[in-house]
Amino acid sequence: MNKYMQKAIDEAIKGVNQGHGGPFGAVIVKDGKIISTSHNEVLKSNDPTSHAEINVIKKASKKLQTFDLSGCEIYTTCMPCPMCMGAIRWANISTIYYGATSEDADMIGFRDQVFYDESYQNLKNIARTECLQVFRIWSQKPDKIMY
Repeated sequence: MNKYMQKAIDEAIKGVNQGHGGPFGAVIVKDGKIISTSHNEVLKSNDPTSHAEINVIKKASKKLQTFDLSGCEIYTTCMPCPMCMGAIRWANISTIYYGATSEDADMIGFRDQVFYDESYQNLKNIARTECLQVFRIWSQKPDKIMY
């Protein structure tokens, strides 16, 4: 067993035993050193975005004092959902190690697979012109930081 994945599993078990949320844990590693660990806290926080991967990214960013987690790896007990996958990509984490699949999560009652199988039907484009004005303001900033 990989020691980092074992730590993610331990985090998941900790969260389940404390009633914090689903059976998901995650660990971020850089240069062979654990930077942060976390588990799902959706029930604890009443926050649907409080997935293990989101929580562990926030902790790592705070510890390393950067939004750019290039050079880091993430170990997670389940294939990241689309929200978490997006956060992982925005954080520039290039390597993802996962245990259970989205199909496995579906089999115990989670809805991960539906996000991979269906397009979102209630997506409506409104006020594009007005929103693009904010983009223009951003584009003209001399000190902007791209992420």
